[in-house]
Amino acid sequence: MRILFAEDEADLNTIVTKKLTQSGFSVDSCFDGKEAMEYLDMMDYDAVVLDIMMPRADGYQVLKFIKDSGKNVPVLFLTAKDAVSERVRGLDSGAHDYLVKPFSLEELVARVRAMIRTNHGASASVLEYKDLLVDLSAHTVNRAGRFIALSAKEFQLLEYLLLNKGKVLSKEQIENHIWNFDYEGGTNVVEVYISYLRKKIDGDFDEKLICTVRGAGYVIR
Repeated sequence: MRILFAEDEADLNTIVTKKLTQSGFSVDSCFDGKEAMEYLDMMDYDAVVLDIMMPRADGYQVLKFIKDSGKNVPVLFLTAKDAVSERVRGLDSGAHDYLVKPFSLEELVARVRAMIRTNHGASASVLEYKDLLVDLSAHTVNRAGRFIALSAKEFQLLEYLLLNKGKVLSKEQIENHIWNFDYEGGTNVVEVYISYLRKKIDGDFDEKLICTVRGAGYVIR
């Protein structure tokens, strides 16, 4: 899943970006509200994590920009302000969650995952489709009771397909949600990883779950 993280404190920005990346997210990070809005104008994200007090535009202004743009993306506010009134203001402004500094990196990751699941209509950390089970917290995959080892990027791709099961995803949608702006790989990266995933998920089974819709994209169904 692709995350936008906006935080003006450089050290915290680096630490959180690293943790989110290690947790399997593709992360675009920036240091002020205006830059965050520029990213949002160019790209669709699965979740946005915003510091409230940022230069050039604060978190509330960025959240308003998201709402005015009609983007359906969950937002988590980070702030040093721990008063109940501040939390109420953040949630009433349309944020999906609110985390007070200092915070646990593990809790942040768990809250981001929960926001994404809820936004896709999934209520649990285990995604299930037919005989396929994917545990998003443990990063494990089983099909028909058999453990399947996936690379981090293969897992991200499978998660994205499952969260959108039944919906045809274009090559561009997949590329934009799984790879960062700074990716410099080949133009056929989506096809390559779909091929990898098919061999592991479908290769030994009669029923194939990952389907190609010619001229449109890929879908799990």
